Amino acid sequence: MREGKLFVISGPSGTGKGTICDRIIKENDDVALSISMTTRKPREGEIDGVNYYFVTDEEFERAIAEDGFLEYARVYEHSYGTPKKAVLARLSEGTDVILEIDTQGAMNIKRKYPEGVFIFIKPPSMHELRKRIEGRGKDDPDIIELRLGEAEKEMQLADEYDYCVVNDDLDEAVEKVKKIMADEHSA
Repeated sequence: MREGKLFVISGPSGTGKGTICDRIIKENDDVALSISMTTRKPREGEIDGVNYYFVTDEEFERAIAEDGFLEYARVYEHSYGTPKKAVLARLSEGTDVILEIDTQGAMNIKRKYPEGVFIFIKPPSMHELRKRIEGRGKDDPDIIELRLGEAEKEMQLADEYDYCVVNDDLDEAVEKVKKIMADEHSA
């Protein structure tokens, strides 16, 4: 049985990385999305154990103390982490695991698990990114400006990744990521 591969996909908020990951997972039975743990409150429509594991600050701190994360970070005033045990179990079963995380988490994973495959999703332009974030209608103007400021910093890390995919056409971006995943298994 083949060993699964860890694919770390990140990029600025609003680049479509979540949509890309969702499409890949729906189209492939042997690919799973890692579910992160977070201390933030669920957004409308999010389900505990499906979108995230929503926990208290105390529960999160306990997981840190027990070395329960592949990585964890504080982002936008909340803590996020990748539960280690679940990811390693899926990989050993031969399932590819996609981690959709921010750049800070990706760089932490790269130090601890360098055999992972790191894919950065870029917007076609900062103007388009602004339109996408504003178009979601989820964030107030202060949060939008915070996200755009973070996006500029995150874009500077694109060279740290194994691959970079510009999402100016969703179908093409999905196909490019799928090809990267297939090529990595052929290498």
